Parts: sequence; C-alpha cells; structure tokens
Amino acid sequence: MATTTSVDNVRRLNLATFFCLYIAQFIPSTFITTAMQVTMRQANYGLATIGLLHLVHIPWLVKFLWAPMVDRQCSHLASYRRFILLMESIYALSIMCIGFLDISADIYFIFVLVFISMFASATQDIATDGLAVRAFSKGDHSAVNSMQSMGRYAGAFLGSGIFIVMLDHFGWSVVFPLLGLVAWLMVVPLQFNKKIRIEPRLPKQRAKLMDFMWFFSRREIIPHVIFLLLYFMGIIGIIANVRPYMVDLGYNMKEIGVWFGMVGTSTSFVMAWVAHLLIRRISMYRARLLVAFMIVTAPLYFILLTFITPTLPMIVGGLLLVKTCHAFASIVVYTTAMDCVREGREGTDFTIQVVVVHLSSSLISIISGGVGEWLDYRGLYLIELGIALISLFYVIRVFKPNQMLAKW
Repeated sequence: MATTTSVDNVRRLNLATFFCLYIAQFIPSTFITTAMQVTMRQANYGLATIGLLHLVHIPWLVKFLWAPMVDRQCSHLASYRRFILLMESIYALSIMCIGFLDISADIYFIFVLVFISMFASATQDIATDGLAVRAFSKGDHSAVNSMQSMGRYAGAFLGSGIFIVMLDHFGWSVVFPLLGLVAWLMVVPLQFNKKIRIEPRLPKQRAKLMDFMWFFSRREIIPHVIFLLLYFMGIIGIIANVRPYMVDLGYNMKEIGVWFGMVGTSTSFVMAWVAHLLIRRISMYRARLLVAFMIVTAPLYFILLTFITPTLPMIVGGLLLVKTCHAFASIVVYTTAMDCVREGREGTDFTIQVVVVHLSSSLISIISGGVGEWLDYRGLYLIELGIALISLFYVIRVFKPNQMLAKW
C-alpha cells in the first residue's frame, strides 16, 4: 500500500510540474490577443483587420522546422531543464520589456518583442512536450494532456480574465512586467522536482534535421492528419469572433474579461480533466465520436442567437458550450497525437501534429474575420456548421471501434 501511495504521489507531483510549465506559455499570449482585439474593435477596426492579429503566432506554426534540433539538444533530464529555463527566461524578459514602452510611439518595437516572446515560448513548448512524452507512460498520456489543456486554460483565465481586469485599473506599465514575472516563476517547479525520470535513448534514435518531413511519408498517416485539420474547425471561427460579437452587443472590456476570460475559461479548465476521465471510461473511439457530435451543436446554438436579441444568460450559455467543446476536443486530439510519436523524435512528432492543428485553427481564425464582415455573424456560423458536419461524417466513416493507431 505504501508503495502504491508513493507512486501516486510522484505521479501527482509530476503532473503538477507540467501543469505549471503549460500555464507559463499561455498567460501573456492570451492577454495580448484579448486586450488588442477588444481595443481595436472599440476603435472601429473591421473584423478582417482584427483577424490579422493571429499572425503573431507564426512561430507556433513553423516550430516543426527547429523541433529536431531541440530533440537533439535535449537528450537527458538535465539538458531538458537547462533548455526550458533558458527559453522561459527569454520569453519572460521580452514580455517585461513591453511594459516600459509607449504603445502609441513604439508599436513596431512592441510587435518585435511579442514575436521574440512567441518564438521562445514555442521553442520551450517543443522541449516540454518531448519531456512529457518521455516522463509518462502511454496510459497516462490523457492525464498529462489534461494538464496541458488545464494549464492552457489557467493561463487563459489569468491572461484574458484577471490581467484584463487589472489592465483597466493599473495600465500596461504595471501589468506587462507582472505578466513576465509570473510566467518565469512557473518554470521553477521543474528545476526542483527530483522525482521526474526518463528512459535514456539509444544513439541511433537521435532526431535528424529532416525528420519532420518523414512524418508524412507513410500513406496510413494521412487519415490522421486530415482528422487533425478538421476536428476543431467547427468551433474555432466562433471562438475567434465571439469577443467582437460581444462588443457589437454592447459589452465592454471588463465584462468580456469576466464572462469570456474568467467564467468561460474556468469551464474549460474543469472540462479538460472531465475529458481525461471520459476517455479512460468510454475509450478513445467513443470519446472522439461524442465530441464530434458536441461540436455540431455549437454553431447551431449561435445561429439561433442571430434570430433574436440575446440576453446575457444566452450569451454565457453559448460561451460555456464552445469552451466545453474546445476542452473535450483538445484532450481527444492531443492524446491521439502523443500516442503516435516515435522514440527519439518525441518533441518533433508531437510538434508536427500540434502545428497541423494550430495551422488549421489560425487559418480559420484569420479567414473567419473576413467571412464575418462579408456575410455577417449568421453566415459565419452557417459555414462553421457545415464544417462541423463534415468533420462528424469523417469521424464516423474513417475511425472504427478498437482501431489501432498507425505505427511509424
């Protein structure tokens, strides 16, 4: 009994460590996106222009290019610790520096610092994901991915909720340095956690520069890649434009911060753990199918809202629906992805799959702004409904009960 209890305690400690690492990646980025989206909409910028803000996430879309280098550098636990600390320090310092600049006079320098911070964060994420794969058994992949999603949502809660409310009271010169400090502190648990263990690699299993290209070389991986591209698409356009939608309905930055950033994200946080428990109980096949059905309901709900003048409870209900769908879909997608990595290329293979998801999400986010401006919100939601139905049909046709993942 004592041995089992000790193992459970180590597992909880390791999960908490990765929870902190994933929080650090998302606090500043969600804050910047939310603050600038709301501010630009209040200044009467069009939805298409606001959608271009998502271009600052380009490093997250091309990080597969240097992922093999990170896998080669991080061969043992000490090298993972050093590398993650270095990247997090660059990330935090870049964010802190923004607070000492004038947003009206130094906007281009601010964009450069944001880009540097995103590059450092994306690189840290490669190492963190690679370490997560090696530190946990396959049976715990849904658990560590729930920590990833919960860390993301906790970061979003702080970044698009708490810190947005603080911005209204204290201004950029206080909030940005504080953001950087909080992000840096989240990497401290990894440096002191002595319970993490990883298996050594064989020399022949080291990643090569072009390993990211070989990921797509086998025919059986193509259905999986299409699944990664489609699965989120039915809700991403809604999430990307729900804050401007709330502005158009008369809500201010503080109200949006509370309902979208705090209440909505708290729901995602809880549902990420519920999704992990669901997968363990009903199997990945049934969970994948159930979540695909759930995603179809989100655009249907928002289409109905366009025929009435929605009340606050109706808007909050829609927020909770899309946040729940996104949390469930995240655990399904990333657990599937983590189960598919090759030994010695853990960070590279997982990064490639994450980039596929981020690429499709970013394209939909950018395009959805123009679609919303052209066809209005109802037209956008109708298109999202069509994509969600295609995704559901694909899941039903392609994935079968007890199907094994492709091996490569």
